[in-house]
Amino acid sequence: MRTREGDLIKTRENIIFDVKGLVHPPDKVIAFPRFIPDLTGFRKHEGAKYKKIYALSTRFRFLEQKYPQYTAYDAIFDEKLCAVPLEKVEEYYRPAERLHRMRSAKRLDGVEMCALEFLEQLKTCTGISWDAMGISGSLLVKLHSPGSDVDPIVYGTQNCLKAYWALKSLQKDAKSAVKPYSPEELRRLFGFRFQDTRVSFEDFVRTESRKALQGMFKGRDYFMRFVKDWHEVQEEYGDVQYRNLGYAKVKAEVEDDSEVIFTPCSYRLRNVRVLEGANHHAIKEIASFRGRFCEQARRGEVVIAQGKVEKVTDKKRNFEHYRLLIGNKPTDFMVLA
Repeated sequence: MRTREGDLIKTRENIIFDVKGLVHPPDKVIAFPRFIPDLTGFRKHEGAKYKKIYALSTRFRFLEQKYPQYTAYDAIFDEKLCAVPLEKVEEYYRPAERLHRMRSAKRLDGVEMCALEFLEQLKTCTGISWDAMGISGSLLVKLHSPGSDVDPIVYGTQNCLKAYWALKSLQKDAKSAVKPYSPEELRRLFGFRFQDTRVSFEDFVRTESRKALQGMFKGRDYFMRFVKDWHEVQEEYGDVQYRNLGYAKVKAEVEDDSEVIFTPCSYRLRNVRVLEGANHHAIKEIASFRGRFCEQARRGEVVIAQGKVEKVTDKKRNFEHYRLLIGNKPTDFMVLA
């Protein structure tokens, strides 16, 4: 079965993974453990207790120590990945199906009601079909707590653009329940994210304070994820070969920001200068599979970023270029220069 960014899967060991990206091996799903069975956990799902793990390093370490069969080197991505064989998947959780069930439910709790109201308001502003929206995160598998945030998803480029500009408008409307983060809320968010992406608070505020994909709705955190629809995904596993060429820090100008709101996101670059590490002056883009690196910069802005340098070879189009992939290590970052 096809899986994509925002879906969750459960394995035979009752580990719940979140799916990363849009391209997967034919016999596996690239995904990271998100909720793990734990007798001390306060989250409950189908009679079992769970706890949530956050940092990528923690999630990878958990698998390597307890379920190493779910980590393996992948020759196409030239990296050791968390990947679940299809025969190990017990259940698929899809955001659009969860939203459909919530809309027809006779009773909803406070978190579910908040998520539904958020998407109802977005639909009113944009006219997006219900089928093009969904609910991800803890709500998707009913492992949310009373203080959980909401993680809506919109599918399809045109739908995502409509939703993005609606969010921008709503955040500026004093009467709207959609609010950008306040300075105090940004401080809280920084404390949470610092373990996984270590930048200064000043640099963090410069990028995060102007994002529309995150904020508050009726006093509850939200993070909106925009994902390309199936017919818009041209790449299949094996069409593109990735090669790890080392680690580098670069300074560059953003030439094209048309893909920065999607997960995965990418920034096309010009005037690239390598400041440290692997010296490949032909680096043409910054890419990330992490939602937190969406909306980091706009066209014409200069950024400093650090991450893994990859050679990208598109076999179908007979084309190659170099990119900087960020988000896999705590030392990866992208800030305004």
